[in-house]
Amino acid sequence: MPTTALPTTALGARGLTLAYDDRVVVSSLDVDVPDGELTVVIGPNACGKSTLLKAFARTLKPSAGTVYLDGVPISSLRPKAAARRVAMLPQTPIAPDGITVRDLVSRGRFPHQDLLHPSSGSDRAAVQAALEQTDTVSLADRSVDELSGGQRQRVWIAMVLAQETDIVLLDEPTTFLDIAHQYDVLELAAELHRAGRTVVAVLHDLNQAARYATHLVAMRAGSIVAAGTPSEVLTASLVEDVFGLPCVVVPDPETGTPLVVPRRPAA
Repeated sequence: MPTTALPTTALGARGLTLAYDDRVVVSSLDVDVPDGELTVVIGPNACGKSTLLKAFARTLKPSAGTVYLDGVPISSLRPKAAARRVAMLPQTPIAPDGITVRDLVSRGRFPHQDLLHPSSGSDRAAVQAALEQTDTVSLADRSVDELSGGQRQRVWIAMVLAQETDIVLLDEPTTFLDIAHQYDVLELAAELHRAGRTVVAVLHDLNQAARYATHLVAMRAGSIVAAGTPSEVLTASLVEDVFGLPCVVVPDPETGTPLVVPRRPAA
């Protein structure tokens, strides 16, 4: 029986099955995450998007199959070794009560520290750079509890940046944000991509996904049904097939990327 080739990219999976107790969410999935791209995963609720990111981040153990990082099973790596390569922002992170912004961002340096060297000049420099990149320097001494939703989301992203990984996973990073803050976060993700990082984000808004993704993955019922550039993937037939939404797809007048326009129901 032929053996499935290992992923050709830094992060990927073969034969991946993911479940919560007896409920299988992803089954026998093969996927390669393109290096240096901004990959956006789209799909209806409960199709396995966030579950896939949890497996990539080692927060969910596969029922079967393997996640690979740099050609080796990620489960074979020590947690800190994996965390120096892959960072993840989950959907609803929770900050300890009363923690300041700087202290929370500093927690992103944990994979680079040990008992003998809990903090260093390079750690402080990484934290400062992350604060500057997310425009949160002015918030550094404030309690996270005091911040607005948009400010808080930028602080969590700063913590991920302070981790200084080549691969960044963002699970629904725009949830609960107003429209202006949604685009702020997406612009930041685009900046990370332009700086050479591999970024994977789960998004619900198809037009935001089309505008920012350089690689688009559409999932349905735990499987990948299409992958490629937004223009290749985001067609009217795919949107109706995957989301059950009759629509037309036209060029975005600002970017030229696909713009999904729902059809009005017949009178």
